[in-house]
Amino acid sequence: MIRRAIVLFNLGGPDSLKAIQPFLNNLFSDPAIIGLPSLFRLPLAKFISKRRTGIAQEIYAHLGGKSPLLDRTLEQASALEIVLRKEYPGDDVSVYVCMRYWHPMTPEVMADVISFDPDQILLLPLYPQFSTATTQSSLLDWVKTAKRKCLKIPTFSICCYATLEKLAVAQADILNKVLDGVSDKGKTRILFSAHGLPKKIIKSGDPYQWQVEQSAQLIAEAAGLSDATWCICYQSRVGPLKWIEPSLEQELKRAAKDGVAVVVLPVAFVSEHSETLVELDIEYKDVAERLGIKEYHRVPAVGTHPLFIEGLKEIAVLAFEQQEELKSFKELRCCPSRYDKCPSRL
Repeated sequence: MIRRAIVLFNLGGPDSLKAIQPFLNNLFSDPAIIGLPSLFRLPLAKFISKRRTGIAQEIYAHLGGKSPLLDRTLEQASALEIVLRKEYPGDDVSVYVCMRYWHPMTPEVMADVISFDPDQILLLPLYPQFSTATTQSSLLDWVKTAKRKCLKIPTFSICCYATLEKLAVAQADILNKVLDGVSDKGKTRILFSAHGLPKKIIKSGDPYQWQVEQSAQLIAEAAGLSDATWCICYQSRVGPLKWIEPSLEQELKRAAKDGVAVVVLPVAFVSEHSETLVELDIEYKDVAERLGIKEYHRVPAVGTHPLFIEGLKEIAVLAFEQQEELKSFKELRCCPSRYDKCPSRL
């Protein structure tokens, strides 16, 4: 019998209104978010977190005072554990959830994993598209903590699955169900919305934007969309830096000018949280209404869709079988060599 531990990584979110400021402080203290020396970064993170607490409290008030992300991620972990136990009926399989900026965070999750005493550990981020600001930050935090704790258990990691067919088909399935409720499908534009990043991060060799484009293309093909009916945009901009474009607001303005209905699909989010339930469902919907857009629909996050969970199971099995880093898995390598921040570039 083999004891297998799978750790799902996600951003995390405050579990109470009191937790908002420390959550934000953890976020902005991360050098992957603010790339300054700690002497400057930590005081700046404290300042920004205090300044943004009021705004964040208003956001989370819409969600009952806390983020739903942990609960949704635990549901995904449970679903994945069920299918992996069926795949390995003679083994002991346990799936854990590890959040980057709020509990359960790396030290406490690692303690639970060590108590499980696995023979193998698989690190599986719930970010389909790799970025230094998300996936790399989570994996590096685990690696640094493992070194401090002298963890010697064989550990494998998956960097991304932007081109995972079953994820694309699952998202297309949910999209088509939403499109069935649109009044005039002939005058509808699908906006694949992803969390934005500063342009300088992309220019430094981060493959995130390119991978978002690959994901959107696969979903569009799986849903049978023509090129003229969809586009990619970015949301959640903060700070003074220039971010990748077009923004979701820019695309809403273009849709209003063209007189088309809008269906927004969160292409880079696999779980419901504040950026889908508040930003997309409330804030951008209000923008659309002010612009006079006749219909605004939002596609749910893929969540525990059986095809998505099956896809995660397949890449987990592949990792356990290969017992190597994802960069050796030819089936999932996709990034051109110019993206030198991608750990699995071709």
